[in-house]
Amino acid sequence: MTALPTYRWRLAPDGLATRRQLRSQGLRPGGQDVAAQLERPRRRGPLIAYLYRLDLAKPVRPMTPARTEALARANAARRHCPACHRDAGYVIPVSLGMCVTCHDLTEQRVA
Repeated sequence: MTALPTYRWRLAPDGLATRRQLRSQGLRPGGQDVAAQLERPRRRGPLIAYLYRLDLAKPVRPMTPARTEALARANAARRHCPACHRDAGYVIPVSLGMCVTCHDLTEQRVA
């Protein structure tokens, strides 16, 4: 396995981009391998960001009506409280497993 070329933060050559940069341009990696990596120093160890070649990137697939509907259903399921069976109006925290109101009531019963 060959080592990836590593560049310091903000010093990558033109023609390379991170996933977020590709997405902001309406592109995706499109199955290509990582071309290089960026390294940003910090105390806990460096942050690594992978870079992809712009010339091999493909356009983002368009959202179809079926994909839009499936995404809406998935997001609605994340708002549905399994305890009270209502739409909480926000994404329920995974750490709680239920809406905040139900969680608070459960905590009061335990205490």
